Amino acid sequence: MSTDIKELFPGRVFISTALDALEAKTALSGELTRRYLQRAAMAGILIGIFYVAYFATLATFDQVVINGESTLRPVGKVVGALVFGWALVFIYYTRSELLTSNMMIVSVGRYHRRTTARRALRLLGLCYLGNLLGGLVVAGLLALSSITSGPVLAEMSEAVAHKTEYLTSGVTGWADLLVRAILCNLLINLAMLLVYNGLIHEDFTKSLAMVMSVFLFAFTGLEHSVANTVLFSVVALQEGVPFLPAVGNIALALIGNFIGGGLLIGMYYAYVNDEADYLRHHPTAGSSTTG
Repeated sequence: MSTDIKELFPGRVFISTALDALEAKTALSGELTRRYLQRAAMAGILIGIFYVAYFATLATFDQVVINGESTLRPVGKVVGALVFGWALVFIYYTRSELLTSNMMIVSVGRYHRRTTARRALRLLGLCYLGNLLGGLVVAGLLALSSITSGPVLAEMSEAVAHKTEYLTSGVTGWADLLVRAILCNLLINLAMLLVYNGLIHEDFTKSLAMVMSVFLFAFTGLEHSVANTVLFSVVALQEGVPFLPAVGNIALALIGNFIGGGLLIGMYYAYVNDEADYLRHHPTAGSSTTG
């Protein structure tokens, strides 16, 4: 039986798209650093706006009391997660720069030796800095308004307490946080893989993939380093946060996000779709293989 080698490596479009994106991002972060930071800042702004909308939705439904006993909080969690899901869509279509999806891009590039570790770290570092600056802009604006007052701020403060508790719970809490961060960026970059692989052509379907990935991470309480950075920034400017546990949360989330998006998606799919490596070990395969 003869099988076309293209069927064995269907991810070539994904790899080429990721490498093209890496080339553009590397040039932008190197030659046009300020503009790259601005694009990364916009991603932080969008994350901030949509994350606040998530907590506002949750707080609103929690105020609806049923029979004096329970609230619509579970419904609010579903609706809020769907609202937050659109953040990734807005980031993608505005061509903003988000750290967690760039983890996948630089990992594909590193596997194919299209970037160095130093350049990859510089790109990711600048991206995180831009995301942080954008988050601080949102945090500053919210501190001057009443948007996050009352129940909304209470929801955000409760989330901060829960996220920092991972760090104060010892090794068990650290492991829990790490796993949640791994799964979070695994989902985010699975969505980006679907967007980049050339099999989905409709913008609506691409949007659904991105919305669903963020919905799953928000609904199940997974840990996203940039979203956490923005959350801590917003609450810090209004009532303060425990500094070291917050920094520890972000540090572990960054590590977990890189494992989930960089290694388990970027490196994994770069290897799985490495047609050149296969041909080096099977020089007679040509354009087909017999099994």
